[in-house]
Amino acid sequence: MKRIPLPFSQFVVKVHSRCDLACDHCYVYEHADTSWRTRPKVIGDEVLAKAAERIGAHAAAHRLPGVRVVLHGGEPLLAGPDRLRGVAEALRAALPPGCALDLRIHTNGVLLNREFCSLFAALGVGVGISLDGDRAANDRHRRFADGRSSHPQVLRAVALLREPEFQHLFAGLLCTIDVENDPVAVYRALAELQPPAVDFLLPHATWDDPPKRPAGRGEHPYADWLLAVHDHWEADGRRFAVRTFESVHRTLRGFTSLTESLGLEPSDLVVLETDGTFEQVDSLKTAFDGAPATGFDVFAHSLDDVARHPGIVARQSGLAGLAATCRGCPVVRTCGGGLYAHRYRGHDGGGGFDNPSVYCGDLMTLINGITARSGPVPLPAQVAAPVVPAALAPAQLDELARGYGGADTVRALGRSQLALTRAMLAAAWDASGQGRPEAWALLSELDAAAPAAVDTVLAHPYARAWAARQLAGDLGTGLGPLAGLAAAAAVRAGRGDAVAVPVRGGWLHLPTLGRIALPDGEAVVTGRADGFTVRAADGSVRTALDEPLRRIRLAGGWTVALEDVDPLRDSHDHAVAERLPDGELLHWTGALREAWELLGHDLPGYADGIRVGLTAITPLRPGPAGRDVSSAARQAFGVVGIARPATAPTLALLLAHEFQHVKLGAVLDLLDLYDRNDDTLYLAPWRPDPRPLEGLFQGTYAHLAVTEYWGTRTLAYDGLPGEAADRARLQFALWRQYTAEAVERLAGSGSLTALGLRFADGMRAAVAPWLAVALPDAAERAARLAREERAMAGG
Repeated sequence: MKRIPLPFSQFVVKVHSRCDLACDHCYVYEHADTSWRTRPKVIGDEVLAKAAERIGAHAAAHRLPGVRVVLHGGEPLLAGPDRLRGVAEALRAALPPGCALDLRIHTNGVLLNREFCSLFAALGVGVGISLDGDRAANDRHRRFADGRSSHPQVLRAVALLREPEFQHLFAGLLCTIDVENDPVAVYRALAELQPPAVDFLLPHATWDDPPKRPAGRGEHPYADWLLAVHDHWEADGRRFAVRTFESVHRTLRGFTSLTESLGLEPSDLVVLETDGTFEQVDSLKTAFDGAPATGFDVFAHSLDDVARHPGIVARQSGLAGLAATCRGCPVVRTCGGGLYAHRYRGHDGGGGFDNPSVYCGDLMTLINGITARSGPVPLPAQVAAPVVPAALAPAQLDELARGYGGADTVRALGRSQLALTRAMLAAAWDASGQGRPEAWALLSELDAAAPAAVDTVLAHPYARAWAARQLAGDLGTGLGPLAGLAAAAAVRAGRGDAVAVPVRGGWLHLPTLGRIALPDGEAVVTGRADGFTVRAADGSVRTALDEPLRRIRLAGGWTVALEDVDPLRDSHDHAVAERLPDGELLHWTGALREAWELLGHDLPGYADGIRVGLTAITPLRPGPAGRDVSSAARQAFGVVGIARPATAPTLALLLAHEFQHVKLGAVLDLLDLYDRNDDTLYLAPWRPDPRPLEGLFQGTYAHLAVTEYWGTRTLAYDGLPGEAADRARLQFALWRQYTAEAVERLAGSGSLTALGLRFADGMRAAVAPWLAVALPDAAERAARLAREERAMAGG
């Protein structure tokens, strides 16, 4: 089962094909393509069901960790709340386990009201709004068909999204540039709305229908316009994300672009129209009538079929797919030839898309202008050196291979993870264009003057999770978390250092400490020997946390935080719980005390590593009745997510199981145990869906602990009757066989390195003694029946 060269991970789903505005720069209705005229107004049930099925199958076949779906139009709100709910629920239900759905809607905002926002809050739908600036700028193009302004309605929509109840839904603003609008006035109008992000888009144009260039505005008016905005954005401290500017900064430093209109990264996006046809990107509608068409539809063709379409492939060919002029250009790796549609020239043998962008001169001027303004800024010496992780001794690797890991071994993993977090933070800051230099400078200074304070803060599990998101192009949080890390380090150092930290959603978060309720804006945090002070945007001063991070101290020296305040704790595959009320905190405390006692008794070989390595537990929302929910985030060492189960023994099992994932993730960051180019999918004995090799590795390793847990409990019940004893024997018989089969499947994959085969030998040695334990015939029969039933279900 092999992957296609590049699976789709982004989908635009047209839920309504008409619009309630008559914007004269709209690429759907006002450019060359006229296919909208023959399409159904609203996506139908059959199209929706088949589309969800196709997306789910594609995600499963290519083991996608997540997909982004944007609900679009026309104007998608015209589809109505019921249809939008159906779309969201169908998509979410169709995705395979472990595949996250990032669902968004892009709207002109005219119809957005409290009912829609409540629906989107319930469904987890982010909302992006089209707005071209102040009223004068917006009214230049975005009007109703009768000429009325849409600006007041859009401002009401944005105001609604800024309310505390809905603020987390606000995905940002999209602004189409018109060089006749004042760039500073446009920037100020948008900045006043405190968006999390703004996309400034060049108006769609081709060589056949070039963009307007008003007299007296210079040779490159679009570059000049954007550079004026860039300068104010920089001067204001980059208070919101701008993908265009951040993509230039990132690609200049060798990182990936965040937008298809820049950089050489291949496109992984496809569009589904209301009639079920697949199209390429919407911007192609500006080239010629029918330009986006693929000839494929959701009923007759899979997404793999669409991915092989020549037009899709052409947008994935990187440098080789550019015109000869572009391939030799000094800024090509940042420019990327510009947006594919903007290269089109059809008249007079123009070569189709084999041309530079019609904005070529503007793009070069913009890139050179940003380069000249930022210049090369070296990284601080303490983070510029390459990472040399703390090596594991051979005996420690063998110990981990058997599933265990004592205090010294897990501490070694922790040191290597801290080094990796430092490197990733430096890379994320550098890729961002080195915004918030005062926060970075303070972290660097404290790293020399108060290293213990910095180490404590950077060892916070979600510090690395933020860096990973930034490097992957998820800029929703901006550089605010970096300032938060600097502020927390300053508080811990207590030297009187001050740093400005953005407040969003009514909270100032200090990692490892807690959070303070403040008005949105920017607060200045000062660490003092006797605590801290926070001066809010409204001038008020605070000296205490409203919601401190709560820690539970357990016997044997284990202290674990219940992390229910960090906004980045949503890094798990399951929904996180809100701040725990005092009563629930007491339940957690009691359950953890019992579970910790059980771990020491039933899994002593695992308990010591948990004590030194598991620093936090993020409470998750409960799953469906009877289903336990737990998770380990690959980019967050030292934390697991768990919905508190009904019993302490189950909590003990979940802790051990998830910490196995944490340990193995750290090992895989250090060592190559398998061929990373192996894209074959493997069946795990306990799952119905095939998994990539790392998924099989992780599951097998986690079930070493599960096998020992049930084996120990089975031995404790030796000779005793009863329901609990029978259940332990059944689970033991089931999991020891599953785990042994999975070890052999790993070892026989042909993709393990020499170290990987050594690791597999250790896992085989760990499970072998448990295979030799004699069980009653009834337990073996029950386990065999359970395996057969699972196999018949697709396992």
